[in-house]
Amino acid sequence: MKTPCERVLWYVLPAIRKELVRALVEEHGYTQRKAARLLGLSDAAVSQYLSKKRGRLDIKDKAFLAEVTKSAKRIIKDGPKAAEAEVCRLCGAFRSSKALGELLEKGRLA
Repeated sequence: MKTPCERVLWYVLPAIRKELVRALVEEHGYTQRKAARLLGLSDAAVSQYLSKKRGRLDIKDKAFLAEVTKSAKRIIKDGPKAAEAEVCRLCGAFRSSKALGELLEKGRLA
């Protein structure tokens, strides 16, 4: 059985990164390479997030996705150093949201 922290590492963190990549590329017009540099990821990782080979967990919570949009704007404004803080902030927000409990109850984070 995985601990809650392991579940966050395996499922939630990749989903957060996927949503940040999507926001930077689709909402703000960044290239994959520029998004990768801004988030401290490889070009290949960004490509895999966009093609849904990584971060397969779909987060549908609208309030949380609004937070992702805010984080993307902060990262654009403040640069790569803001990316780490924003990922941590989003992880904490997700862990304390109803969404995590619902996913655990449904067995989606096994």
